[in-house]
Amino acid sequence: MGEGSWREQRREVVRAQAEALARKKAAETTRARELVAQFVAAMRSAGIEPGPLRARAGEGAVTYRTGLRGWYVRRNHAMAVGDDGEFYLLDVPRSAAARLTGVRPAPSDPPLQAGVGGRDGESMPLEQLLRQRLEAGSDF
Repeated sequence: MGEGSWREQRREVVRAQAEALARKKAAETTRARELVAQFVAAMRSAGIEPGPLRARAGEGAVTYRTGLRGWYVRRNHAMAVGDDGEFYLLDVPRSAAARLTGVRPAPSDPPLQAGVGGRDGESMPLEQLLRQRLEAGSDF
């Protein structure tokens, strides 16, 4: 087998692995979006009204208006589900201008496992996180 043939096979293996990973990620995102949609419906059904969401700058007390409404799903207010059915990560860079103008975080693809890679080591399945938030009701 020539060196060119080996390289071609290696490229094909890498391409196939990347495609498989992309399909897995897409399936996980689809499932996570279903969980978020079910959560929004359950919160509305339970009569738990969405509130204004604020983004936070680091671990400090500095927060910024977002113009979004929804439900925080982590007690530290780092993650939320908007009443628009989108998932938001609410950690933003510190900004003097944002204190006046606010920020508009972009929606994120919801993860099936929330908090993976975070510093606090508190990761949990999204389904469990949303269920805990729903069970907390208005006392969150």
